[in-house]
Amino acid sequence: VQLQASGGGLVQVGGSLRLSCVASGRTIVAYNMGWFRQAPGKEREFVAAISWSGDDTYYADLVKDRFAISRENAENTVFLQMNGLKREDTAVYYCAARESMNANWNPRRSDEYDHWGQGTLVTVSS
Repeated sequence: VQLQASGGGLVQVGGSLRLSCVASGRTIVAYNMGWFRQAPGKEREFVAAISWSGDDTYYADLVKDRFAISRENAENTVFLQMNGLKREDTAVYYCAARESMNANWNPRRSDEYDHWGQGTLVTVSS
């Protein structure tokens, strides 16, 4: 599967953005999906994840009251709605996919994912 993330850009503190991750090559139903981010000079960190069915969602503590992950399997797309953006949310955001048939998924670990998109840059300015 190939993943294409989009929707990043420049936004002011307190603003909102909606990221999209479109999958091609295989139906997204076969995958649990995650969003990670990497700020300059920092390691990649977990943001949010969603199970293949959409029944289960997971969030990093830093974003859980501001971000929302969702998926539209019919469109082969996963979304990350980001509200109340802060300067510390500035990063390149990556979507990732893990085969849903693989057991014992830890959604917060980047090494649990099999496929990665190219990233989309989010810049939050004051």
